[in-house]
Amino acid sequence: MKTDWNHYLNDCTLCPRNCHVNRIAGETGCCGQTAELSVARASLHLWEEPCISGSNGSGTVFFIGCSLGCVYCQNHQISRGTARKRVTIERLASVFLELAQQQACNINLVTPTHFVPQIIKAIETARDKGFRLPIVYNTSGYEKVETLRLLNGYADIYLPDMKYKSPQLSRRYSGCLDYFQRASRAITEMVRQTGVPVFNREGIMTKGVIVRHLVLPGCTEDSKDIIHYLFHTFGDAIYISIMNQYTPLAPIARFPELNRKLTDAEYEEVVDYALSLGLENGFIQEGETASESFIPDFNGQGV
Repeated sequence: MKTDWNHYLNDCTLCPRNCHVNRIAGETGCCGQTAELSVARASLHLWEEPCISGSNGSGTVFFIGCSLGCVYCQNHQISRGTARKRVTIERLASVFLELAQQQACNINLVTPTHFVPQIIKAIETARDKGFRLPIVYNTSGYEKVETLRLLNGYADIYLPDMKYKSPQLSRRYSGCLDYFQRASRAITEMVRQTGVPVFNREGIMTKGVIVRHLVLPGCTEDSKDIIHYLFHTFGDAIYISIMNQYTPLAPIARFPELNRKLTDAEYEEVVDYALSLGLENGFIQEGETASESFIPDFNGQGV
């Protein structure tokens, strides 16, 4: 018997905000989106971790809207819903197939939480037409375990953020006190679903969890707390990606402490701490990555 996915949209509690809005009737909650799928871009993307992008690129689909709403979001053009292109579930399935034909390593769903029911239907439609690529669920980490369980058998790779351990930081920059509790439970569920990481002969991940942490200016102690937690809780069951690409954009002016780039010394402090713990399954960034040039143009390409 097929699932009635509308049940999840006419009283929406897909994310921890629990807005209870009727998105089918056109209402919107914290994510800013109705039940209509909104996609900003679909293209091959070479700027993910090497085991995600490979040499061909990750078939990245950027969804519009976000239920977390970090004040420093580099993709604020789409997370705030100012760029939009409506697509049907059938068209999204076709996008998956087109990216597969372009030799994408996987399909990488960016900020997908509020569209999980529609995405599942699109994956089913694409699979009926022969689609077989791994699905990457690329998320802020602010997830409900109940929603993640819907993805069991659909998501092969989870790429969550772990943004904060401090509730004071998560409240100031993302408007929620429960970020760490939600993200830690979510990652536990992701690891339960995928098991230990699996790679193909080319070194491309086909199953597993990579947890990303973006080091914020002035927040190195919280970064070290996060890495300590992840390493001692999950060990080799996950990879940890420590990122230095924080980019201060115009909307950040209200938060002067974040209105600067991360220094090399701050980033090196966090990386050195991770190495001192014995972390081996990880990724670091080198060179100049804090640049607006690394932010894609959300112009509806590939949609």
